[in-house]
Amino acid sequence: MNETRITVAHSPDSDDAFMFYGLASNNVDTGGLAVDQVLADIETLNRAAFEGKYEVTAVSFHAYAHLADKYALLGHGASMGDNYGPIVVARADGGPHTVKGARVAIPGTLTTAYLALRLYEPDFDYLVVPFDEIQQAVLDGKAEAGLLIHEGQLTYADEGLRKIVDLGEWWSERTAGLPLPLGGNIIRRDLGTEMIGKVSKMLHDSIAYALAHRQDAVQYAEQFGRGLDRERTDKFVGMYVNDLTLGYGERGRKAVERLMSEAFEKGLIPHRVVVEFAA
Repeated sequence: MNETRITVAHSPDSDDAFMFYGLASNNVDTGGLAVDQVLADIETLNRAAFEGKYEVTAVSFHAYAHLADKYALLGHGASMGDNYGPIVVARADGGPHTVKGARVAIPGTLTTAYLALRLYEPDFDYLVVPFDEIQQAVLDGKAEAGLLIHEGQLTYADEGLRKIVDLGEWWSERTAGLPLPLGGNIIRRDLGTEMIGKVSKMLHDSIAYALAHRQDAVQYAEQFGRGLDRERTDKFVGMYVNDLTLGYGERGRKAVERLMSEAFEKGLIPHRVVVEFAA
């Protein structure tokens, strides 16, 4: 009997790697599934999802707003910023103090960071730059400001940059403390209910295993940290892998609903998105 193979795609980042530690270390029952992991930056994954390329993939919630007909949202694996999130920075020795009218380097037009920035301030120019080259683009003067995701949120001050705004702080303040939903795991609807349930359990168990074996999982994740030491890797993982990652709960669901409804009302996504989970 042939194995059923599925591909799970996620970002090559320490927080995503941490979530998949249970699977990567063969400590999770896959229910007979053979799992291939594909690593690519989030904007590449967003674009691939439009083609239905991978059965299971991490995507930005901004991208998911365009994909809900083809993919279902899994109940596990969300990255949410709880009073922290993507940060807009400028050079410490100059540059703008507001986003309005600035030329901002962004990590992709389908990222939730870009969506949140447009909710915060619609009047700016942008330049798409690979997420791990944004700090340098600002330092080199290619952009006046940069929208940082991933580890740059912890390292920008060391690199000669200063904060203009933390979009997670801004979102929390205006939503009475809701987290800012950034990315989640989605699964192709054509896999059917049984397979979706099996994959959902597998991903939940992988995250739960990592949280229960944190030290080993952080050590594994450190190799994906792009220059973060163990302490900062642990801090970054803790920011984006927590109870909300294991399950959205009421607070997480409300946060996604709030983001989607505001984005629709401002004309930033094409239609209303009903927030429902596959399993």
